[in-house]
Amino acid sequence: DGDGQSEHLLPVCEDTACQKSAIYLTKLGLDQWIPVLQDFRNKDTLWGFVPNQNDKTSMEISFPITLHIGDYNMDGYPDALAILQNTSGSNQQAFLLENVPCNNVSCKSVRRMFKVFWELSDLNQIKDAVVATFFDIYEDGILDIIVLSKGYSKKDFAIHTLKNNFEADAYFVKVIVLSGLCSNDCPRKITPFGVNQPGPYIKYTTVDANGYLKNGSAGQLSQSAHFALQLPYNVLGLGRSANFLDHLYVGIPRPLGEKSIRRQEWTAIIPNSQLIVIPYPHNVPRSWSAKLYLTPSNIVLLTAIALIGVCVFILAIIGILHWQEKKADDREKRQEAHRFHFDAM
Repeated sequence: DGDGQSEHLLPVCEDTACQKSAIYLTKLGLDQWIPVLQDFRNKDTLWGFVPNQNDKTSMEISFPITLHIGDYNMDGYPDALAILQNTSGSNQQAFLLENVPCNNVSCKSVRRMFKVFWELSDLNQIKDAVVATFFDIYEDGILDIIVLSKGYSKKDFAIHTLKNNFEADAYFVKVIVLSGLCSNDCPRKITPFGVNQPGPYIKYTTVDANGYLKNGSAGQLSQSAHFALQLPYNVLGLGRSANFLDHLYVGIPRPLGEKSIRRQEWTAIIPNSQLIVIPYPHNVPRSWSAKLYLTPSNIVLLTAIALIGVCVFILAIIGILHWQEKKADDREKRQEAHRFHFDAM
């Protein structure tokens, strides 16, 4: 809900055959689970999660009910991908669940809910989908979709990739927190980059286009089971605000028994950039380093073209004025010469 705190999501089947499905949410301060999606009906067809197969003699692989989280439209509110099947069991597909403002009483306390996109032609064409997740295929900060579906036989699978054509004027920041470790003792003058690690937590604060404070947070590799398929980095949507990030906080897990918080803060982070954080050494956050990578987009090219055009226009005006001034000077010189001869006579 954009308050800077992470919530727990729980997709459930409320009966054995998954005739009734729901997604519940709870957060710090709540003493109950709040439904954020209960309406799985599309026209005359009722959909629901795919129930887990308990038949051990079956050769089919049983996939657990899993939500894959990602901000596909970069509005700052994370969306989800889920595998649903119609209650008749004749088809199962991947569906995009958009994070939208709550419009019913049941989710009023959490202010947000999920809405199923039933009419996405690209996803609807992939039949017998079993897993769907987000992936930044083009490394441009926009999350695309990967779908795994059943092939011609029960043991075959096919992988489909769908490019996200979302082109609204929205911004993001991409953060990856490395482990800050070497395989052995690091030689001198070599920074221990390491690899991505599970557990880091990223949070940012900024000001949106209307001047209101905007928060966002995410955990890096927060799951390790149930077909997590999470990215080794976090793409945080900033909405339509092109402002710098006022504060970006990064924290890593601490050993059991240690009381000091391992957290560092960076300020004035440029939107549409990638930040690589190297927490070395782990117990001295002041010594952590961060490398900012900014990839120029088409907007930079358009800005350069506009700047060159303005410069050419200004030069043309200056040239015209200079030409007019030169003509005036020549006219004045002729008048002076004529006046001199007239006086001489």
